[in-house]
Amino acid sequence: MNTIFGPINSRRFGSSLGVDLSPAIKQCNFDCLYCELAPAATMDKQVKTVEVSTIINELKEHLNDKIDVITLTANGEPTLYPHLDKLIDEIDKIKNSTETLILTNSATLVDKKVFNSLLKLDQVKLSLDAISPDVFKKIDRPHESIHVEDVVSKVIEFSKVYKGKLFTEILFVYGINDTKEEIAKLNDVMLDLHVERIDLGTIDRPPAYPVSGISYKELHNASLEFDSSLPIHIASRVHAEPNNSEYSKEDILNTLDKRPLTQDDINLLFDDQSKETLSQLIDEGKIVKKVVGNLEFLILHVNEKRKRKR
Repeated sequence: MNTIFGPINSRRFGSSLGVDLSPAIKQCNFDCLYCELAPAATMDKQVKTVEVSTIINELKEHLNDKIDVITLTANGEPTLYPHLDKLIDEIDKIKNSTETLILTNSATLVDKKVFNSLLKLDQVKLSLDAISPDVFKKIDRPHESIHVEDVVSKVIEFSKVYKGKLFTEILFVYGINDTKEEIAKLNDVMLDLHVERIDLGTIDRPPAYPVSGISYKELHNASLEFDSSLPIHIASRVHAEPNNSEYSKEDILNTLDKRPLTQDDINLLFDDQSKETLSQLIDEGKIVKKVVGNLEFLILHVNEKRKRKR
């Protein structure tokens, strides 16, 4: 079974060539409510693995200089792959200017070997959906050996020693982790992290269990609950419905003071007149554009140095 898929044009990460480290079956230490794969019992190690040589040989056939990132992922959790450290070393030998990226649920950072392996990657995206133990267990349905307190501690530690581009993602499920109380706890943890960007998302594909996502408006409202210094980005727009409201100059400045927005956000929130007003503010130098991890944000010029940096 092929381990390589794509390339896929990722808005967040550029042209991405995927490497599936569990192509045959789902192997995961979570059984998330929102997973696009069918429900399956959790495991703390892979039972069916692919040889490193097989992956490298397939990767060589598909890799070219138009690929921005080689993305390590899986039908499950990629860090359960037992030869991850060796694989990263072998990819580094052939990747040239292409960067390496892994998409992980963060739970295996408690394993020192995995922790150190991820330090070798150019980019890492860590997921963290909840802080409260009961909410964590409900939304992510983790293996019995996993405790959210330990995971959070290692996520914070990793963010402070990792030298590459670090991203975090929070995926909201309606009625589970979208409460003000849980968002406040997530906010407190995010303030302790050193990250390039924090992506807020919701359910984009048919989920494993009968749960639903939240709307773009609810995502936007959730984003305003986070500290304004955090590099928040609304990543999911499947449930997006244009608001197209009228924003005065003061409204625009106040909005961007609380939360930098991308052009996609602007298209959903602003009516045509408000977009013209925005253009005037850009021409006047009151609003500037800033690129963060492949995405371009509009921020207040006066906030350019205030926003958190790694």
